[in-house]
Amino acid sequence: MLNKQSNSFRFFAVILLTFLLVFNGKGQEKSVLITGKVVDSLNHPIQGASVIVKNSFKGVSTDGNGRFSINVSSTDSVTLTITYLGYETVSIKIDLRQKGLKPLSVVLYPSQKQIEGVYVRSGQRVAGNMERIGIDKFTGAPNISGGFESLLKLMPGVASSNELSSQYSVRGGNFDENLVYVNDIEVYRPFLIRSAQQEGLSFINPEMVGSVEFSSGGFNAEFGDRMSSVLNVKYREPKETSAKVTGGLLGSSATIEGLAFNDELSFISGVRYKTSKYLLNSLETKGDYNPSFFDWQGVVKKRFSDRFSLGFLGNVSVNQFNFLPRERETNFGVFNNTLQLKIYYDGKEQDRYLSSLGALFAQYQVSPNFNVKAIASSYYSTERETYDLLGQYYLNELDNSMGSKTYGDSLINVGIGGFLDHARNLINLNVSSIKAIGEVRYDKTITKFGVQLQREFMSDERLEWGLVDSSGYAIPYNGQEVGINNFYSALSDIESYRYMGFAQSRLSFSIGSWEYKAIGGIRFNYWTFNNELLLSPRFSLDFNNVDKNWIQYHVAFGYYNQPPFYREVRLPDGTLNTNIKAQQSIHALAGLEYYFTALGRPFRLSLELYQKWLKDLIPYSIDNVRLKYSGQNLAKGFARGIDVKINGELVPGAESWVSLSLLRTKEDNLTDSYVDENGQVVYPGYYYRPTDQPVSIGIYLQDYLPGNESFKVNLTGVYSSGLPMTSDDSNDYRSSFRMPPYKRFDIGFSKEFIKNGKSKNAFWKVSNLSVGIDVFNLFNFNNTVSYLWVQTVSNQEGNSYKFAVPNYLTSRRINVRIQATF
Repeated sequence: MLNKQSNSFRFFAVILLTFLLVFNGKGQEKSVLITGKVVDSLNHPIQGASVIVKNSFKGVSTDGNGRFSINVSSTDSVTLTITYLGYETVSIKIDLRQKGLKPLSVVLYPSQKQIEGVYVRSGQRVAGNMERIGIDKFTGAPNISGGFESLLKLMPGVASSNELSSQYSVRGGNFDENLVYVNDIEVYRPFLIRSAQQEGLSFINPEMVGSVEFSSGGFNAEFGDRMSSVLNVKYREPKETSAKVTGGLLGSSATIEGLAFNDELSFISGVRYKTSKYLLNSLETKGDYNPSFFDWQGVVKKRFSDRFSLGFLGNVSVNQFNFLPRERETNFGVFNNTLQLKIYYDGKEQDRYLSSLGALFAQYQVSPNFNVKAIASSYYSTERETYDLLGQYYLNELDNSMGSKTYGDSLINVGIGGFLDHARNLINLNVSSIKAIGEVRYDKTITKFGVQLQREFMSDERLEWGLVDSSGYAIPYNGQEVGINNFYSALSDIESYRYMGFAQSRLSFSIGSWEYKAIGGIRFNYWTFNNELLLSPRFSLDFNNVDKNWIQYHVAFGYYNQPPFYREVRLPDGTLNTNIKAQQSIHALAGLEYYFTALGRPFRLSLELYQKWLKDLIPYSIDNVRLKYSGQNLAKGFARGIDVKINGELVPGAESWVSLSLLRTKEDNLTDSYVDENGQVVYPGYYYRPTDQPVSIGIYLQDYLPGNESFKVNLTGVYSSGLPMTSDDSNDYRSSFRMPPYKRFDIGFSKEFIKNGKSKNAFWKVSNLSVGIDVFNLFNFNNTVSYLWVQTVSNQEGNSYKFAVPNYLTSRRINVRIQATF
């Protein structure tokens, strides 16, 4: 990239000059006040649009009602440039000599510019602490997982240490604490998956997405009962007939959409195929990987009148993971004590995850200010995990003496042994629900309410055990009898019902020069499994001064209860805990958005501080992507931190950002006291939660060659502090050490060969064609995802040791992709 260094300089210069370029000193010349309002093509006010005086650094941003006012020096004329990410730029020349300037009325239309990537539209923060993410083109960014979540992980407050997984942690919460909706329907992920190697496509098809809202905390009562975050996705309604095909070394996809019957019927459908064999072959465990992941989704909607429509959403997902391991060689340790683990395998693993979703929805406009929506949905999943893996290993200490003739060779054998892992796990899950949602608008008040009945049925058959033999001795061995290293057995059927509902109101009002948007609401949830009734009041407030509309404030407070689901209700011995209660989190947060222009471009700085008080926690540990719960409400805790993000256009039409998150989360097991050697009761107190990552940094940069916008570059970068870890057989959830930090940079290059080439008379003529090359893990970092624990019975001194052998993630890989739109 020819201007890479200059753009990097510009980006950091923007951060440095943020507070220097925003405030313009008052001149001595006579000034003229220009006012106006900016709206979109539907006459909705646009908040955060930049209004800039041409050929100057002077500018303002529109407020929540799309209004702006700006003082300009008295001259004959002036030109205002109005910009907003994802919309066409408008320039207006104003004659300042005329008397009684009337307020301007500016309409912005969606941009037709084909810039690959994701536009995060500054200023599109939705009341209720939701961030709106507008997707125009998704495939420009390097994306190893193929899911939308890969870019979500770059947002402030969101962390992940596994590029193969779509799972993410938000402000100290785990994977199970995140809500995901698609068209108002809650979606689920497989439960038996132990490793990200087995994880296929996430539910969300990015090629079908129309809008995305995300909240990392303090969300409205209309969203369900989880403790950390909500991702609310709406699939788009087609405006014309088109098709899109994408292919690469990691898989392929195809999407078709269109209108029929005088535009009264709309449809959009997509198929995806993914194979991670190319990536998994870079792992240290060598063998025959045969993963295959397939997904189909479709939405069809029929409009019967201006007031009534009926639609259907369907999904079928088939994920298979077959693996025949052969051998593994891993070097680990420190420079003065380097160890090598060598394993020879026999056996195989066969996993299969099938899921389907069908949802029928109807929408009726009762009156211009009152509409209702009804949804009937059913989700079905069957998961089967089977493996018998026999491994024979030896552990050696290597010669690390520089200049030695045997440098890197084995000096001494530290341990030798074998293991046998066995599993026969089967889950059948069915979740069916009926939901009704209503919305009433009156003056400046919007009231929403809803009720839902949900039935859950689960059939569970699980059998797992492992045998470890070290130097001819089975572990564990207490001197009298030999035991199995681990054993888990469960057989049960669970049928239960949940009754849920919410009511909330949004009110807009003004006091003096201050504008306010307040949302208050309450949720209820009753679960027949433990007969627990939960109430969750929630409140948020957004406000700003109309005279200083470049800065906006918000606060939020609420109760967030998370009733247990499949994993949380099980005790370590496999039995069900019917007395288990919902985990509880109280959110309190405050933040601001600061809009400014720098170097003639619009930017936004967002900052948010938060505190979460956690109660009735169910302690857990993390092993790769599997969560192991204690099955009991044993702990209390907290999470606190700060999230900062600066985003804007370094080059016109290409959004970039940098995010920084600081976090501290701990918990206190209220039952882990013990009596010391003096007979005193000791309470150990707080310890780090398994998701404690003190520092997380996300980077997303877009650029293109000057004068040649068809050649684009996208760079993503992640840094996350290491997660706390415990040994595999420890029943104590206290952390004994931390994993190394997770560091990763991916870069993608794309060239657009055909752009806007569609002809009205050629139905399937290619309108856009691009080819891209991605380099994953650009600097080839060795990132640790989990540990393999190797134990020896005793050495020559009679001491027994357990070694944590790191399991590394993918190394550097190159991907080629082709995309065509018809």
